[in-house]
Amino acid sequence: MQQLTPNPSFSLTIRVQLLNRAGMLSSVISALAEAGGNLGQIDLIQQTRKISVRDITVNAYSAEHMDKLIAVVKAVPEIRVLDVYDRTFQIHKGGKIHLESKVAVKGQDDLAMVYTPGVGRVCMAIAEDKRKVYDYTIKCNTIAVVTDGTAVLGLGDIGPEAAMPVMEGKAMLFKQFAGLDAFPICLNTKDVDEIVETVKRIAPAFGGVNLEDISAPRCFEIEKRLKEELDIPVYHDDQHGTAVVVVAATINALKVVGKPIDTVRIVMNGAGASGIAVARLLREAGVKRIAMCDSKGCISKDRTDLTAEKLEFVSETSGSLADVIKGADMFIGLSVKGALTPEMVRSMGAAPIVFAMANPNPEIQPELVENDVAVIATGRSDYANQINNVLAFPGIFRGALDARVTKITTQMNLGAAQAIASLVSSSDLAPDFIIPSVFDPRVSHAVAAAVHAVARQQGIANA
Repeated sequence: MQQLTPNPSFSLTIRVQLLNRAGMLSSVISALAEAGGNLGQIDLIQQTRKISVRDITVNAYSAEHMDKLIAVVKAVPEIRVLDVYDRTFQIHKGGKIHLESKVAVKGQDDLAMVYTPGVGRVCMAIAEDKRKVYDYTIKCNTIAVVTDGTAVLGLGDIGPEAAMPVMEGKAMLFKQFAGLDAFPICLNTKDVDEIVETVKRIAPAFGGVNLEDISAPRCFEIEKRLKEELDIPVYHDDQHGTAVVVVAATINALKVVGKPIDTVRIVMNGAGASGIAVARLLREAGVKRIAMCDSKGCISKDRTDLTAEKLEFVSETSGSLADVIKGADMFIGLSVKGALTPEMVRSMGAAPIVFAMANPNPEIQPELVENDVAVIATGRSDYANQINNVLAFPGIFRGALDARVTKITTQMNLGAAQAIASLVSSSDLAPDFIIPSVFDPRVSHAVAAAVHAVARQQGIANA
């Protein structure tokens, strides 16, 4: 039976009151450990001669497991549970972001400069030359994170309100990793025309637009139209951010197994927005043979149900994923839990590479094939080689805004992927280390520099 791993997504703090005598705390710890909890920090909150109050942090692997851990603590004799905090919900309480002024208003002089009447001079300077909006407003550093809530994580169409926590999280990551000020824009419409028109109307306040969690195929049209009609960068991170990091990891994984990128055959499962974007950027990187599958099998020339995007990747081969993966050098999954089996992996070619990136549960659990693959990566932080968009989008937007480009090009994405890959030195490169950590401080700087350099090479940098 597959062992489930506790993780911080299901983290509890249980406040307990214990009799102040030897063995009481250990009885609680033993109960949690026997129930499969992963213990974290234990804090002493209060202590008297008779009792002590402690906060015990423990990770579970599901909501049901959290309930079980609470129950086993309550069942320990002479223990009183005073409170329980779901740490994930607690960290979101009241929202995760806020606005903060850069200039202190301490007196009348300050007020006259930041607001009326002094601000009028700045307004007129911008009215006379709109390019100065980048010099004298937040536009130079601000991103709109736009969603309609139709494709949120692996949760699907849950609506704009329910999408807010993800968009706030995205804004936090922009700030932490690239110093960019981002704000969630959650739209109460699924209509393509309305979304495009709304984003166009709010665009003057922003230096760039990050489209997020918009379902396919509408996301393709929304991005295409906004790119054509706006003079600021528009980027659908689910497509291009994913593609950048996958290509970076692919470059290094192929180095591990010693296979040239133009000789390998890659099988992909998942032909949605991210899958199509990954396949496109892999081609730009030099991959010549890609077989793409969706829920109905291989995207082959005899299929009559294909979208325009899928038609780009029509294959001569037909059949199921199990059929086309035989002999393949690499599998890339952007699909669903359990889509890949150990038998399929063992049918692949020599030194196979597997990127199982379905979230929160990958196409195959790494431990099931750890002895059958040369390299394996997932989208999860609790396994080696996490393919995480955070490696890409902060630096890409930082470079795009610094260069004041109007569009983020395919060449910029490829440059970003190469920059990320280059941060893993040949001496550090290993099957369990093909991609830098999201907390590596070099990442966003390297990506931004690469994007800016490509913009200059293409002659489209305006700063």
